[in-house]
Amino acid sequence: MAQIQRDVWSADAVRADFVVVGAGVAGLVAALRAAEAGLRVVILNKGPAWRPDRVEQSTSTFYAQGGIAVVEPGNDEDSVDRHLADTLGAGAGLTDPATTRPILADGWRAVSGLIGWGAEFDRGADGGLLRTREGGHTVRRIIHAGGDATGAQMQRALGRRLTEASRRLPIRCLDDSIATAILRADGRTAGVAFRTRGRDRVVYAPTVLLATGGSGHLYAATTNPAGTTADGIALALRAGAVVADLEFIQFHPTMLFVDGARGRRTLISEAVRGEGGRLVDADGRSVTDGVHPMGDLAPRDVVANAVEARLAATGEKSVYLDIRSIPDFATRFPTVTAGVTAAGLDLDDGLIPVVPGAHYLCGGVVTDVDGRTAVPGLLAAGEVARTGLHGGNRLASNSLLEGLVMGSRTAAVAVDRRDTPVVEVAPSVLGEAPAMAREDLQDNMSRSVALRREAVGLADVADRLRGAPARPMETVADVEDAALTLAARVVVAAAQARTESRGCHARTDFPDTDRVAQSRRFGWLDGATVECDGPEAIADLAALVH
Repeated sequence: MAQIQRDVWSADAVRADFVVVGAGVAGLVAALRAAEAGLRVVILNKGPAWRPDRVEQSTSTFYAQGGIAVVEPGNDEDSVDRHLADTLGAGAGLTDPATTRPILADGWRAVSGLIGWGAEFDRGADGGLLRTREGGHTVRRIIHAGGDATGAQMQRALGRRLTEASRRLPIRCLDDSIATAILRADGRTAGVAFRTRGRDRVVYAPTVLLATGGSGHLYAATTNPAGTTADGIALALRAGAVVADLEFIQFHPTMLFVDGARGRRTLISEAVRGEGGRLVDADGRSVTDGVHPMGDLAPRDVVANAVEARLAATGEKSVYLDIRSIPDFATRFPTVTAGVTAAGLDLDDGLIPVVPGAHYLCGGVVTDVDGRTAVPGLLAAGEVARTGLHGGNRLASNSLLEGLVMGSRTAAVAVDRRDTPVVEVAPSVLGEAPAMAREDLQDNMSRSVALRREAVGLADVADRLRGAPARPMETVADVEDAALTLAARVVVAAAQARTESRGCHARTDFPDTDRVAQSRRFGWLDGATVECDGPEAIADLAALVH
């Protein structure tokens, strides 16, 4: 990329100290904290402008139901050590305690900050925060809002804060704006190229945060909103960053089953089982009896595979969540109730049909405990990032906690980098990129790269993805499909490389778990996946990409 004169691109260029790509919890917390510290902040929001009355929202944060796993000071039944033990237990040997402990320990400060911004959590008669329990947790440590509308409450509080801040701070949110490339010059980040309302533009800044969420739409059915198309994974790989643990895609055990439905489906919160709901088959038999000592509240990978096994044994299309023992279900779980009703089902018999559904990307762009990637100036936070907290299987309700904590941490990094010089480079023109037709990609991934995988199916999908035709990047859907295609290639490569079953990754041809747990890191170079087996390889990749 050649250096350009400031006036050449002035009509299409924005200048900032910090660019945040994404408008969920991690992105908005980072943007607000940085703006409060005096930075000029630009948020690129792929979705439409935030409105609390909009039926369909664009961030996964909004749809998060269960709550935030956090240790409240003064709780004699809980501790950071216990939370860490539960997180390690769920992570299938790949959770990194060195990064996990600081994130968990910082949780209460982050939650307190959110409450200070106006978020309201459910409280008891004594004014104390109500807590529930979810899978993998040994105590009730999940705080929640609106019964099962925790994410929506957080998104509203952050949206209000952003509106107020924009009146007095140098913070600007550009809606309907999809990032198309990370700009680099002199070996470091220089900004972001993006498209908004059919126009290609650029924002120059020394620090860029990817907070784009996950990749649920790699699959035909997911609990994720429509915008979760692996954008951040693709942007990071093309910029020279590395990813790890992409094979670990968590399937939530209880996604509402609607025969033939595609796209986003209603999540049935794990808190339903925390309050006494039971998973049963069509004959009323428990799905998890004898599978795990924690039964229906075992870690998600265990429960999801138990459901899958029962479906394979019975030939039924779904199992059922028996909610008959939960009093005032509609009051305690209004979001679930509304989702079930909207799907044309009712709760009269107390049985909700459910199946496992693509829910959360446990791996992602490799970062340190402050969100830094291998590319200087490029940060990642939230679901798109791999800090080491989630390992091979995320512990329930640790995701909102991570977004809150890492949002603040990445803002601090941006503040430290505010005086880093930026070379304003001309962005590459958005041309063509390999992009498989979305439904074909989703059907292939759902068939062979979902809960159960084996070598023949993985190889078939890998061949199909490599043969994806180049497509002009003319629309948002084109850009998303190219991101999904790239991400799918790396997910499949990682799944092929892991010849064992661990956490969210189950190989029917390699059912045993290796004695030693090991993460593998991958990059993208010249249209191919490359494995990065050490710091030198990671540094070499970052240098070669540009």
